[in-house]
Amino acid sequence: MALPEETADFPEDRTPAGPASGADRPHRVVVLALDGVIPFELGIPQRIFTSARTPRTRHLYEVVTCSIRPPGPVRTDADFAILVEHGPEALATADTVVVPASYELGPVYEEGLLTDDLRAALALIRPGTRLVSICTGGYVLAAAGFLDGRPATTHWSSSDHFQRLFPRVEVDADVLFIDDGDVLTSAGVAAGLDLCLHVVRRDHGTAVANEVARRTVVPPHRDGGQAQYIHRPVPEPQVATTRSARAWALGRLDRPLQLRDMAEQESMSVRTFTRRFREEVGISPGQWLTQQRVERARHLLESSDLSVDQVARDAGFGTAQSMRQHLQAALGVTPTGYRRTFRDVSA
Repeated sequence: MALPEETADFPEDRTPAGPASGADRPHRVVVLALDGVIPFELGIPQRIFTSARTPRTRHLYEVVTCSIRPPGPVRTDADFAILVEHGPEALATADTVVVPASYELGPVYEEGLLTDDLRAALALIRPGTRLVSICTGGYVLAAAGFLDGRPATTHWSSSDHFQRLFPRVEVDADVLFIDDGDVLTSAGVAAGLDLCLHVVRRDHGTAVANEVARRTVVPPHRDGGQAQYIHRPVPEPQVATTRSARAWALGRLDRPLQLRDMAEQESMSVRTFTRRFREEVGISPGQWLTQQRVERARHLLESSDLSVDQVARDAGFGTAQSMRQHLQAALGVTPTGYRRTFRDVSA
């Protein structure tokens, strides 16, 4: 997302959300490696969470990989296995459990049923532990009942099957990830990066998450959802896109913006622009503008001394009441509450 570069100081020792977290130790993330695990997805939590540090280089997370069997080799979907040094007992020590995708889920994928050893391993997870799935790792959480009555997502190519297998789950195949408080699910493969960065941002604020993104050489945010990755016919060469309109709008978030103004930047009709925007970004122009304004407000609340009224004006919400409503809807917190949580007041 082409937002202004973050300049806020990093928080010193902010403790992430989750059970059993304390300032005396890092938040413990346990990654469950199942046979058939995809190595790329298995490595995402390790890379993202271990890169999150305070300015004094204190690690904010500890990442441990475990198996549902005693320590030993675990098959991957590649031509190599991995040696996992922790058994299922590590799950009982987790503040957050991450389940990456696997191509050998067997009855979990075929019937929505847990195997005995997987059920026994998941039973070790303490109540209140934060649960995260990447891609089809959501099948494991759903089969265990953790997603019943909750919104969730998975890889777009599996979403219809996922919904049929788990009708009690509210599947949304259009998003990159879903944060439902203590249970978070992501779409396919690289969306695990988006979700893990979101977790860091939720726990420690935008500045820390942005620094992790810089170190990992990935964008802190990606616009849109899975819709932009679903196969469609390739457009004709030299067909105009909405990229220029988005860049134009980002430079004017503090002003009233009309759909027709954005369409004019691309010399399109409003109807054509709206259709093209949805195809490229995955959401409507209005939804996208609201997302950008929420992110601008978060940045200003964290990194400036501006009053809530001024932040609302600079982010384009106009009034503090309007911004409060949008932050409540998007983040579940008021502007004052967000600033209190994510700003290092002592800095």
